[in-house]
Amino acid sequence: MVGMETMETIYLAIPLASLAGAIVAGIAGKAIGRAGAHWVTILGVTVSFILSLVVLKDVAFDGAPIYNQAVYTWMVSDGIRFEIGFLIDGLTALMITVVSGVSLAVHVYTIGYMHDDPGYQRFFSYISLFTFSMLMLVMSNNFLQLFFGWEAVGLVSYLLIGFWYERESAIYANLKAFLVNRVGDFGFLLGIAVILMFTESLDYYEVFARSDTLAAATIQVIPGVDWSVVTLACILLFVGAMGKSAQVPLHVWLPDSMEGPTPISALIHAATMVTAGIFMVARMSPLFELSDTALSTVLVIGATTAFFMGLVGIVQNDIKRVVAYSTLSQLGYMTVALGASAYSVAIFHLMTHAFFKALLFLAAGSVIIALHHEQDIRKMGGLKKYMPITYWVSLVGSLALIGFPGFSGYFSKDAILIATSNADLWGASYAYYAVLLGVFVTAFYSFRMFFLVFHGEERTDSHAREHLHETPWVVTGPLIALAIPSVIIGWITIDPVLFGKLFESAIAVDSEHGAMAALAEAFHGSLSFVLHGLWPGPTWLAAGGVIAAWYIYLKKPGLAGQIKRKLEWPYRILDNKYYFDRFNEIAFAATGRGIGQVLWRLGDALMIDGLVVNGSARLVGWVSSWVRYVQTGYLNHYAFAMISGLILLLGWTVLG
Repeated sequence: MVGMETMETIYLAIPLASLAGAIVAGIAGKAIGRAGAHWVTILGVTVSFILSLVVLKDVAFDGAPIYNQAVYTWMVSDGIRFEIGFLIDGLTALMITVVSGVSLAVHVYTIGYMHDDPGYQRFFSYISLFTFSMLMLVMSNNFLQLFFGWEAVGLVSYLLIGFWYERESAIYANLKAFLVNRVGDFGFLLGIAVILMFTESLDYYEVFARSDTLAAATIQVIPGVDWSVVTLACILLFVGAMGKSAQVPLHVWLPDSMEGPTPISALIHAATMVTAGIFMVARMSPLFELSDTALSTVLVIGATTAFFMGLVGIVQNDIKRVVAYSTLSQLGYMTVALGASAYSVAIFHLMTHAFFKALLFLAAGSVIIALHHEQDIRKMGGLKKYMPITYWVSLVGSLALIGFPGFSGYFSKDAILIATSNADLWGASYAYYAVLLGVFVTAFYSFRMFFLVFHGEERTDSHAREHLHETPWVVTGPLIALAIPSVIIGWITIDPVLFGKLFESAIAVDSEHGAMAALAEAFHGSLSFVLHGLWPGPTWLAAGGVIAAWYIYLKKPGLAGQIKRKLEWPYRILDNKYYFDRFNEIAFAATGRGIGQVLWRLGDALMIDGLVVNGSARLVGWVSSWVRYVQTGYLNHYAFAMISGLILLLGWTVLG
């Protein structure tokens, strides 16, 4: 085991290495050039990744004790300490490894994808800063630092989604992400405030130690109605998670985040921003376990997101948006696991999903590069012979996504299904059938995209076909690197992550919530888990989705149009994404603009411009127009005014 002083230095170096790369590339980008920008940031993230592996080994294999210390105290107010500090346990160790590992692959890939972009240095600075922000979030030991990381990933995502700021659609998308996340963050901040008010602490462990106070206390948000404080706090915290992890109805920003370059789409969707909410709820498990109401809320919202957002993915034609709606659906699966008190399963799926989702996004980017930034899958087809490496890694990613037996997604997806089927909370039955049907939906939209892109007739234009070839090694190298864990990571990690001691001190599960206990009874090793899953319904549902996609889009390609015409109303609903955007436009955006217009007319135009600024100017002008008549230029008039004033002054003095 490494000495404590050395480990403390390592803990500091993990986030600061990425921050250093971001600062150098951002400030000295012109001086060090394009090559210097990518080398300095890749070096920083590589250091973070290697040191994260050291921490994971120290925690998972060497049995290092929990590290929970403040780095420095920012301020003390009324006895409450505002600190920057680190909590290093199994959950933290796994998260920092996943975040830095996927980020490293994205950094290398970016060299090829952004090769000709004029904002090359700026982009590398941003993605390295993004990595630093997420590392600070997952390493925090208190709500202050958690909120700092929470807002920092939101800020950098705003910069990255709108990276191509000359595009109106990119500005619209990053503003949309910013506003939607402000709604979630407001709830999140209120949740922290409730916890602080009743526990008088921001430190995780101190709050958890005083959780009985939260469980016993009530508060009247509505006069005359007592609400459980712990339920209120957990639901408010989850509102924050709904924003960051894009759960219904705060999901609308995530598909539009595709306006950013593909590398940042992979980073947002796989390992950083959207996983923050999942991580936060798992970290807060000692609080959520005290409220069945909060858990049921999490369960139902996650199931709704998993199934209904997957359906929208079926009708998408933009290759990146298909993968984006897949992310929404898979985040719903993770949220369902959280609601079922299977927190370790949620983190397990977060980990496996990070690898195969980054793989799918970067593979989509490889296709986009080869087709000169064409993203419509209806204009692709037959790319297998031109892009063999991208083809095979896309197949690996798709099989992992649908939970094909033996691939990483299979282990985590089946674990979620088993845990949900054994949950005894309100809404558990609805959640189980939603995620079960979601298996078919996931397989269908995944292989619809796969078949339309790589098989069938070639629908690319002749010019693109003449120059079509496999992308360079800086693109395909990270794809191969991500494909390997997409296959094997489930085999080697399911036992220690779900049933070992890795999360023993990080995650708390009440004995009355038996989902994990039932899952443990059904687990008899990785191979047995795979063999057992070959026959039950989920595997056959996934197979059915693949076969249906093959039949409709390859065997009978004209059938898709016929189905679309016969199911016009359902198709229209899905194509309009359940009209969430339209509702938000009418209920919030238009209403907000209307209120703004009224306030502008009453406040700015009438009060400020009309009365204060222009009104005072008119008053001065009016007074001046009369006063100027006093200035006649005749000496006798001035003498008369002076004598009159003197007489009035003397009279006031004598008589007064």
